[in-house]
Amino acid sequence: MEASDAMERKILLVPLGKINESALDVLEKNLGGEFGCRVRRLESVGIPGDAFNPGRGQYCSRLILSRLPELIKPGKQDKVLAVADVDLYAEGLNFVFGEAEFGGPFAVISLTRLRQSFYALPENKALFLERTVKEAVHELGHVFGLEHCPDPGCAMHFSNSLSDTDRKGASFCSKCRARLRLLAGRLDEGQ
Repeated sequence: MEASDAMERKILLVPLGKINESALDVLEKNLGGEFGCRVRRLESVGIPGDAFNPGRGQYCSRLILSRLPELIKPGKQDKVLAVADVDLYAEGLNFVFGEAEFGGPFAVISLTRLRQSFYALPENKALFLERTVKEAVHELGHVFGLEHCPDPGCAMHFSNSLSDTDRKGASFCSKCRARLRLLAGRLDEGQ
């Protein structure tokens, strides 16, 4: 690794278990441009077994986030997006599409509820991949320090349902993009 490579911020894309290759490909292709950095796909790691809640039949996203530092050692400026294909939940919620450490290095998304087949509907690969990018951009926005946005078209708009995800875009509104540039500049300066 060259010295300039060591200082360059990257998004580390980490499959948790077996993940749809086309989903990983579309994330690798789209995330770098949105965040102005390279995306590097890492080898798959296992989903932490203690994150599974047998009573719910789901995995706790917070527990997964808490175990990621044991599995992945990002560089100082790197951000990590873990991608799982299991149903996630957070305390107090029936499910989540993903969760992130606000301003921290780790985020996780789930592909499970982004598929039409989860709702007993015919599969639509293009829609599935579009939803995947939207949720990834949203959760990575949080690790970069962006909060939820009131603009329903912005990637940072909160998705309470899949229709919210379908309504929003895969990019940031002008206000969130400006905020991201400011926050990323502070990261680059080591603040």
